[in-house]
Amino acid sequence: MLQASTEAGTRTSNWFAHYTEPATLAEEVTVLIACLIALVAAHYIRIAYRRRPRPEVTDWTDHVLEGGALISPPLVIVVLLLTARAVSTVFALPTTILDVALQLAAAFMLARLVAFTLRLMMGARSWFVRWERRLTWIAWVLVSTQILGWLEPVRRFFDDLDLAPGENTHFSLWMLMESVVVVTVFVVIASLIAGVVERRVMKSETVALSTRIGISKSVKFVLVGLSILLGLNAVDVDITTLTVLTGAVGLGLGFGLQSIAANFVSGFVLLMDKSIKPGDVISFTGHTGTSTENFGWVQELRGRYVVVRDRDGVETLVPNQNLITNQVINWSYSDRKVRLKLPVRVSYQDDPEQALAVLLKAADCSRRILHDPAPVSRLMGFADHGMELELRFWIADPENGVNNVRSDVNRAIYRLFREHGITIPVAQREVRVTSSAAALDAGLPGEQRDRPPL
Repeated sequence: MLQASTEAGTRTSNWFAHYTEPATLAEEVTVLIACLIALVAAHYIRIAYRRRPRPEVTDWTDHVLEGGALISPPLVIVVLLLTARAVSTVFALPTTILDVALQLAAAFMLARLVAFTLRLMMGARSWFVRWERRLTWIAWVLVSTQILGWLEPVRRFFDDLDLAPGENTHFSLWMLMESVVVVTVFVVIASLIAGVVERRVMKSETVALSTRIGISKSVKFVLVGLSILLGLNAVDVDITTLTVLTGAVGLGLGFGLQSIAANFVSGFVLLMDKSIKPGDVISFTGHTGTSTENFGWVQELRGRYVVVRDRDGVETLVPNQNLITNQVINWSYSDRKVRLKLPVRVSYQDDPEQALAVLLKAADCSRRILHDPAPVSRLMGFADHGMELELRFWIADPENGVNNVRSDVNRAIYRLFREHGITIPVAQREVRVTSSAAALDAGLPGEQRDRPPL
């Protein structure tokens, strides 16, 4: 034990003596100065990038400037270290640390650039946006361990940790980590291919919008599932060794994610039967809502929910299962024309024919009211307090609102009724007393008859 301690102390002394030599210290100071200069330069580069005038439409030049601002720290380090290495070569100075630092900086710059390119290819709404920075650092750490020569000891250490002990099976922690990395790479590639297919399919105007969305979602689902299987096969993972684990996880997910699976299946049903499409105007029955009474139009169909935007500008995420199991009014299912009805009551002292004509005249107050089919007015019945009339008219743009048209027509009806002297009766009751005072007194007891009136 004393000999081992002595050897360890000797190695530590040699390591310290090596890295405190003047030439080695010069390399270390050079690398430190390059890092500090890179941080200061990157700070001012980012300030200049943020203060530049932003174009209304993002083009390739804006992407180039953004990418340059992102890779500016490692790029400045690479330029400074290349300059220092050239000077060291001229004066025959050692460049071992400079070479390692140069490789590390170049690896980080490449990882940052690749991650930025993948983010642009996958879109601003992709999951990769949230994981871009984390994945960049993970990739750089893995490459750095390979550059420094630390990967092989780490691999042996994790490979000795067996997660599935048995005579004929071997599934170590290193195999699990390797599987995650490879599967992630395959999933990213599949997502890129699915994105390209989705953009090509969505540009086709000859196919219905719901069909295009269904094709895009199906292609993405198939490609991601296939990429997972190919990734596991690429790392030679025997899936049968995980039968017990996957069976237990699958049983738990079957009970816990039942509603999520139902929403996904319902989403595919909505895409296939085309009952609800982006742009449709819908409203929900049996629910209390805002002033628009749960009226809104479909913005987009997602895998788990449908985005519905109402007239107040509020976007509601409605689970797909609710649209399948509950009653939904689709105002533009087969025809965008919608008929609206406005009931009106007039007094019995008024002429109903004149009132019906005035109702038709009130329908000319809005340009959104169609003339084919033309508005009509009807005498619906005779109520206790007046005659029940009804104005019926059609509109072809329910996505622009329904209640605003009702309001305009009601205002026109009220104004025209006052101009023509037509009365909208108010519900009231009359109580008439027909019995005489003597008859009332005859029915009272004697002591109450003699009582003076109040």
